[in-house]
Amino acid sequence: MSSLPVAEMESPRAVSVAFEAERFVVELSDGRAIAVPYAYSPRLLDATKEQRADYRLIGRGDGIHWPLIDEDLSVAGLLRGTPARR
Repeated sequence: MSSLPVAEMESPRAVSVAFEAERFVVELSDGRAIAVPYAYSPRLLDATKEQRADYRLIGRGDGIHWPLIDEDLSVAGLLRGTPARR
């Protein structure tokens, strides 16, 4: 039996995304942040600043969707370091 609160047992979720010159940073619900180079996703690498900035958190923060470039990334995949595919 676990003594962890339910919130700590859940997988972390994205709460926001910030964009830097060479990478994006995903703030997680557990207080961590993941810094990911744009090269992780060929679509994000090729995207304009405006296209990158137009994102939506999906599945209560389980993933991130960029409608203008039709890209979806999961938090679980980012944590595993699994690269995106075209």
